[in-house]
Amino acid sequence: MAKITAIIDIGSNSARMAIFEKTSHLGFHLLYETKSKVRISESTYEHDGYLQEIPMQRAISALEDFLWIAKAHKTRKILCVATSAVRDAPNQSDFLRRAKKIGISIKVISGEQEAYFGALSALNLLPYASGITIDIGGGSTECALIENHKIIDKISLNIGTIRLKELFFDKNNLKGAREFVQKELAKIPSHFTNDHVFGIGGTARALSKAIQKHIQYPIDTLHAFEYDFLEHSDFFHTIYTSKPSELQKLDIKEDRVDSIQGGALIFHLALMQFHTKRVVTSGVGVREGVFLNDLLRNENGHFPPHFNPSVRNLKDRFIKNTKQANMQKILALKLFKAQEKISLVKEQYKLHLSISAELYNIGTTLNFYEKNQHSDYILLNALSYGFTHEDRLLIATLVKYATKKFPDSLPFSALLPDQQTLKILSFFIGLTEILSQNKNPKGFHFTFFENINGCTLQIEHNNLNHLTEERLNKLNLPSPILQLAFKAKTTES
Repeated sequence: MAKITAIIDIGSNSARMAIFEKTSHLGFHLLYETKSKVRISESTYEHDGYLQEIPMQRAISALEDFLWIAKAHKTRKILCVATSAVRDAPNQSDFLRRAKKIGISIKVISGEQEAYFGALSALNLLPYASGITIDIGGGSTECALIENHKIIDKISLNIGTIRLKELFFDKNNLKGAREFVQKELAKIPSHFTNDHVFGIGGTARALSKAIQKHIQYPIDTLHAFEYDFLEHSDFFHTIYTSKPSELQKLDIKEDRVDSIQGGALIFHLALMQFHTKRVVTSGVGVREGVFLNDLLRNENGHFPPHFNPSVRNLKDRFIKNTKQANMQKILALKLFKAQEKISLVKEQYKLHLSISAELYNIGTTLNFYEKNQHSDYILLNALSYGFTHEDRLLIATLVKYATKKFPDSLPFSALLPDQQTLKILSFFIGLTEILSQNKNPKGFHFTFFENINGCTLQIEHNNLNHLTEERLNKLNLPSPILQLAFKAKTTES
């Protein structure tokens, strides 16, 4: 696969391009993203699906610009797909020929293929093994059922934001729109039910942004943001029953005002039909699915067990001393195993500890003296895939306060574990960073002993460096929870 790949998705409402850079075999990150509201489906629904001249010209102009940007980023491969409006158009060959003339080959994908690509991105880049994807586009809506990391079923429906706008909302016909949507939703098989629904596309993101603002959510990230459906069900109803002039007051951005009502109607009715409890926002969709389909073509469509592309990417880009990073991870896992005897911290935090220890020093790439702060920022903002917001925040927080005194209060405390757990895990990270630089760090042995005030961690090693011991004596302990004791070993581990 090419090192830099551009993916173009020509939807009914917008044309979008994402450029991805591979950093290793399966590690990658988003290099650039842009979109153009070409609205290629404009007026097609009143002209028997035929693409109209002006929208086609807009789309070709956008593709020309996309091509120039892709070349500027030294893209070696461009994959371009078109969805609902183009696949339904009797004159699609005319548009495809025009695109070919400027150097872009377009693959028109079926509704089921579109559903597959959306589901492929969700099952690989969201932190859940099962759920239902719903991708509301301008002309169609795709759904897929995922169970245990496998795509079980998929369906495409002829309902979309622009289709509903032009057929119903522009004519102030909410009753007709509702009936039209319900008729299409009735085609979804009855086994499409799950507590979790993954919202893909512009409608889901716009609604999530509005909800985040309304509840004053502390993290400014959409991907993997989740909320209780029943708590916000009335909000969806308000969106599609309000006057368009009132939508911005409901925190709907201006560029979504003319299409959000149809999308909210579809989203609301579909979620009720799926018996949804939790909505998980997906910042990824068809473009990422097309990219992953290419990237994972020899991996059966999914990453290997226990592999995370964001962790791999950060290691590729920011870790200079991989030997030390690996040793910190090994020591962290030894500490975790040793504490299991007294259950100091719960099993669920083992992964967070492991990742925090391994990625602790990524901030040194920016500035050694402020590495904790920079590592915190990078981890919170770049652990994009496969983690909940709580996961990302916990990993970043542990790194930020390793080797430092833990504060009495934190701004995101509602999304974090209790203070005692935080202090102990953060202390473990700082401890592994110090011990990893001792001679023969594999020779450390850890034992936890309970006492009247908490517990004591005994550290055994046959050759504790002077600098290591000096740094350990300065390390902030989560007292009185945990105390340190040292013991020389007579033989090497």
